[in-house]
Amino acid sequence: MLEEIGPFLEVLLGGLMAGVLYALVALGFVLIFKASGVFNFAQGAMVLFAALTLVRLMEVLPFVLAFAASCAIMVALAFAIERLVLRPLVNQEGLILFMATIGITFFIDGFGQTLWGSDIYTLELGLPKSPWIILDPPLPGGILVSPVDVFAAVTAGALVAGLAVFFNRTKVGRALRAVADDHQAAQSVGIPLNTIWLIVWSVAGVVALVAGMAWGTKLGVQFSLALVALKAIPVIILGGLTSIPGAIVGGLIIGAGEKLAEVYIGPAFGGGIENWFAYVVALLFLLFRPQGLFGERIIERV
Repeated sequence: MLEEIGPFLEVLLGGLMAGVLYALVALGFVLIFKASGVFNFAQGAMVLFAALTLVRLMEVLPFVLAFAASCAIMVALAFAIERLVLRPLVNQEGLILFMATIGITFFIDGFGQTLWGSDIYTLELGLPKSPWIILDPPLPGGILVSPVDVFAAVTAGALVAGLAVFFNRTKVGRALRAVADDHQAAQSVGIPLNTIWLIVWSVAGVVALVAGMAWGTKLGVQFSLALVALKAIPVIILGGLTSIPGAIVGGLIIGAGEKLAEVYIGPAFGGGIENWFAYVVALLFLLFRPQGLFGERIIERV
C-alpha cells in the first residue's frame, strides 16, 4: 500500500507546487480586475518583462539591488501605462479598456525585446538544484520536492496574506474596492481614480516580478514565459475574477488536477491531457458557475 501511496503523493505535491506558480500569475489578473473592472491581457507580458529586467540587471548588480531596481522599473512602467493609456480612457466602456491592454501587451513584448534582447537567460537565485527527499521513512524512497517550488509556495503565501490585509484593512485597499464597483461613484466621493489605478498597476507589476522570478528559475527567462498567462486564465475563471484567495485555490486545483489527470487518465487518451485539462475545467465553470468558486455574483437590475 505504501508503495502505491508514495508515487501518488509525489504527483499530487508536484501538481500543487505547479498550481502555486499559476496562482502567482493569476494574482496580477485579479488585482487589476478588482481595481478597474477590466481583464488585463498584458499580465503575461508584464511577467516576461519583469523577469527579463531582473536577469539582465543581475549581470551587473547583486540580487538585492537588481530586485529593488526591477521593482522601481515596474512601478515606472505602471506610471507610464496610467498616464499615457489609462488616464485618457477614464469612464470608458470595459471593452475599450480591454482592447487597450492588448495594445499594451504588444508594446511591452516589443519594448522588452529591444531593451533586453531575445536570448534565453538562466536565472540563478542561489536555490539548491537537487530535489529534497521527504517522508523517507515511512514511504519507501520518499517523495521528491523541488526547492524552487517550495520557494514559490512560500512567496505566494506571503503575497496573499499581505494583499488580503492591504485590501481589507487599509484605506487605500477599501478605495480600490470602491473604484472597482463604480468608477463615477468613487470619483464623486473624492477617490482619485488615476492614483488608484497607478497603485494597483504598480502592485501588479511587483507581483509579476515575483512570478517571473519563480517561472524564470524553473524554465529559464525566455519569451515563452508570456504564454504562462494562458494557463492562469482557467485559474481565475475557477477561483473568481475578484478573489485573491480564489486565485490561490484555483491554481492549486488546476495544478493538481492536470498532473493527476495526465498520470492516471492520460494513458487512456494517448497522453497530452495536461495541455487541455485546465481549459475544459474552465469551460465547465463558465457554463454552470461563471462567477467561480469565490467570485461575486453580478446582479444587474433593469
